[in-house]
Amino acid sequence: MTIKLSIITINYNNVSGLRKTIESVKSQTFQDYEWIVIDGGSTDGSKELIEENKQYFSYWVSEPDKGIYDAMNKGTVLAQGEYCQFLNSGDYLIAPDTLAKIFSKPLQADVIYGDVWFIKDNKVIEKRTYPDQMTLSFLFRSPLGHQATFVKTKAAQKHLYRT
Repeated sequence: MTIKLSIITINYNNVSGLRKTIESVKSQTFQDYEWIVIDGGSTDGSKELIEENKQYFSYWVSEPDKGIYDAMNKGTVLAQGEYCQFLNSGDYLIAPDTLAKIFSKPLQADVIYGDVWFIKDNKVIEKRTYPDQMTLSFLFRSPLGHQATFVKTKAAQKHLYRT
């Protein structure tokens, strides 16, 4: 049986953001996922927070890396889900049923994406909405938000980030 989703969380010295991300994922009603946490060797209490919540993670590591894209590649290589999503420290899903809604019907596209809200002090400061049908010209003007993008894992593994 295939896991539907690999959630990959990248963190470095952002314990408060990581806490928000952990609470968001823990609250999801959808459970057909694995969760990979790649921490860059944080010294701010992030590693301790990860250890306190390790039962929720399929895999985690806290070690120095060569930057965010190296860390993202580490998580991508480990991913076993049909789709992968980067929900990095500080990112969170807007509601407990967000993933359930996304995966409520069969998906076939290589890339699935949604809108992104930027929130500061509990207020929406920007809503980035995307068209139902993506065009190349739109994509050049406005890249997709990683936290609301789900990519087929095989495609992501084939096209790792250049570090």
